[in-house]
Amino acid sequence: MQPLRPLRVDWVATPPPGAYQRRQPRYLPRYLGPPSYPVPPRWGFPLLAWRWPTSVMGDAKAPVSVDQVRGRARAAANALGLAAVTSIWAAGSEIWRYVLLMLSRFGALSPTTVGLSDAMVVSSSVVSWVASALAIVLALLWLRRARDAAADAAGYAPSRSDLQVVVGLVVPGVNLVVPGSVAAELEHAALREPVDKRPNPSRLIRIWWGLWVANALFATITLAWSFRSSVQALADGVLLHAFSDLLAASVTITTAVLVRRITTLLLPVDPSAVRFMRVVGVRDAPKPPLRAHRYAGSAR
Repeated sequence: MQPLRPLRVDWVATPPPGAYQRRQPRYLPRYLGPPSYPVPPRWGFPLLAWRWPTSVMGDAKAPVSVDQVRGRARAAANALGLAAVTSIWAAGSEIWRYVLLMLSRFGALSPTTVGLSDAMVVSSSVVSWVASALAIVLALLWLRRARDAAADAAGYAPSRSDLQVVVGLVVPGVNLVVPGSVAAELEHAALREPVDKRPNPSRLIRIWWGLWVANALFATITLAWSFRSSVQALADGVLLHAFSDLLAASVTITTAVLVRRITTLLLPVDPSAVRFMRVVGVRDAPKPPLRAHRYAGSAR
């Protein structure tokens, strides 16, 4: 049996971790600005405009977005304003015609003046009818979106469907009652009132409802009066047309105010309409708490 030979071991000494500090670079690198690319980078956000996640076109089950109601309210208000201006123009044309009728009792009128008056009456009537039709269409589109938004906010569906609302606005006699009820129910839902509480229309809706009924009745009387053929009836018909146009202008103006009120109840305040404020000074305020003392070697 051979004796064991001693093993040959080489001992290597290494410094412990942290024994030597790393030398800091003598010169720090200079900031050369943001990175530049030879071509536009392909990473990042997609090239799409921001929109509300629920405003998907063609999706009838999606909740109504803020942009849809506010956009249609703005379009309806502009169309109603145009209809009001044209109705006032038509009323002024009718009043001018009545003044010419009064002046014709004392002598013959100039053909140019009479022709200009007829042109004003015809053109203002046509433009006012077109503007009123456009305002009605845009107001109905806003009403549909506003009723859906009010139903989402209140948590219950409206009592009438869209078809019933349209029929109630078209059928004579019924259109004197249904519009006021629809406006009262819409305001009730926009105020987040409970479903079992009876709607109590505000003063604005009552005024609008009264003007709506007066305009409808006066338009019916004016239409029936136009079938009379006597000279006095024709002169009275000019005044009836003027008052009817003024009532139509008042209805459109009140409708624009009502659209703005309901839209404000449904939606939050528009940030563009808020006046920004800045702090000028602080008085009698408690001193803010100071930061706790931190030692130099403590961890942040």
